Amino acid sequence: MTIKEKLKTLNLELPKVSTPGGSYVSVNVRGSIVYVAIQFPIINGELHYKGRLGAELTTEDGYKAMQMCALNVIAQIDEKIGFNNIEGLNHFDAYYQSYGDWNEAPDVVNGASDLFLSLLGDKGTHSRAIFGVEKLYGNLSVGLTCTFTINK
Repeated sequence: MTIKEKLKTLNLELPKVSTPGGSYVSVNVRGSIVYVAIQFPIINGELHYKGRLGAELTTEDGYKAMQMCALNVIAQIDEKIGFNNIEGLNHFDAYYQSYGDWNEAPDVVNGASDLFLSLLGDKGTHSRAIFGVEKLYGNLSVGLTCTFTINK
């Protein structure tokens, strides 16, 4: 089953690929490593899940927001690299903004982990790091950067 077929079974589809908001590229290849610049819960130009987790947004909202970030990563890979060229997901860094004593970041970040594992199977096995930050672009709740290995 292809990635797009798997997405359909999950009632998801790839969003339009976003363009960088600065002087950088969204996908950078160095040797056999692919770096995907930070992706946010932005679908076809519309910002979703604005605010702080534990205040304006729930942990479930954060999970869905992180899933959107992962969909944007997948769209970038699909357009710029092609999934047939991917050996596997190596690592990702997840960023979130929260309020007060909220402390459920691992549950939120599972939104990306679960999607990568569902779509990529063993190729989706990864390590990850989670960072709480003061502020993200557009007051978005989460962001995600990834590295993949490609077949050379």
